[in-house]
Amino acid sequence: MTDRIFYSKCPSCYSIQIAKSLSATDHTVSHELFEIWHCSNCSLRFTQAVPDQDSIGRFYRSEEYISHTDTNKGIVNRMYRFVRGITVNNKRNIIHSHTHLSKGNLLDLGAGTGAFAVRMAKAGWTVSALEPDEQARKKAADLHSLQLQDSSKLFEFGKDSFDAITLWHVLEHVHALHEYLERIKEILKPGGILFIAVPNYISYDAAIYKEYWAAYDTPRHLYHFSPEAMQKLAGSHGLQVKKIRPMWFDSFYVSLLSEKYKTGHSNLIKGFWNGAISNIKALSNNKKASSLIYIISK
Repeated sequence: MTDRIFYSKCPSCYSIQIAKSLSATDHTVSHELFEIWHCSNCSLRFTQAVPDQDSIGRFYRSEEYISHTDTNKGIVNRMYRFVRGITVNNKRNIIHSHTHLSKGNLLDLGAGTGAFAVRMAKAGWTVSALEPDEQARKKAADLHSLQLQDSSKLFEFGKDSFDAITLWHVLEHVHALHEYLERIKEILKPGGILFIAVPNYISYDAAIYKEYWAAYDTPRHLYHFSPEAMQKLAGSHGLQVKKIRPMWFDSFYVSLLSEKYKTGHSNLIKGFWNGAISNIKALSNNKKASSLIYIISK
C-alpha cells in the first residue's frame, strides 16, 4: 500500500494558514486526482496526500516521462527533444554570465539522462551529476557514456566544493526540501551561484488551463512555486534571489500538453497559440512566464 504524506502545515514556511486551492489529475501514470493546497503566508502551493519518498517511484514509471526516458514518441516529445538542444546551450550561457567563469566545478542535481551535464563537460567544466532514477542513469550511460551517481552522493561532498549548482526542474520533486537547500548552501563556494528552474503557477498559461495545467504534474511535483514563494524559501536558508529569468520555450511545451489533458486531443494550433500568448503577456512582466530560472547566491 502506498504511504501518503498529509501536510497540516506548509512544507516551506510551516504556517497553518493553508487551504485547498484546486484538484489536478495525474495524466501520466495513475490518473488519480490530487488536491493542491495554497499557503496564504508564503504563497507556496503543494500537492496534498503525496506518496512518500519510498513509494513515489512508481509514479515515474512511464514512457511518457521524457526527462527519464528520452522518448521520441509523439509530436510533443519530438518538439521537446529538438528544443532541448537550444535550451541546453542557453543554460550554459546563463551559467557563464552569472558565475563570470568559463570553467569551474559544477554540480547538476537531477541530471535526467545527462544532456546538460555532457554539454557543460564539453565546455570545460568539471561536472558532478546526480540522478535518483536508476532508469535515467542507465539511459545516460547508453546515450552519452556518462556515469551519473545516485542523489545520496549529495551528502558526501566537502564544504565549498562547487562554483555553480544547478537544479533544472528538480526542486519541485524533492521531498527533503529544507535538508537539500541547507546541504546545497554548505557545498556552494563563497561567491558561487545556485540556479533553480521551476514552473510558475502564477503564469498566464497556468491561468488559462487551471487544473489542466500540465506543469502541476501531480503527484511528481510536490511543490508549486511563485516568485514570492521561492524568494521566501531561499531567504529562510540565508540565500538571496539575485535575478529571475524566464524560460520562454516552456510555455509552448506545457500548453501543448495542457491542451491534450483538457480536451483529450493534441490541438497543436491552439496549444502553440496559448503558449505564444503566455509569452507575449510575460514580455511586460517576466515573473509571469511559464517557468522561471532563479539565480541565487549565499
